[in-house]
Amino acid sequence: MNVALVRGTTVQDHVALAEIELCGELIIAASAAGEERLSADRIDEVLNVSTGVEQRRGDIRE
Repeated sequence: MNVALVRGTTVQDHVALAEIELCGELIIAASAAGEERLSADRIDEVLNVSTGVEQRRGDIRE
């Protein structure tokens, strides 16, 4: 189990902070979207992730 180091009175959990940032990006994208829901492809784009198939295609192009 990883425990955040305590420095003074603040504790930083870098994983939690990264997750909060990703949630913020999704909220911004959702509020700017014209449709009711974001598509799975749009969510992947916002989060900068790709499927294994897309990664393999990228490797072939390089």
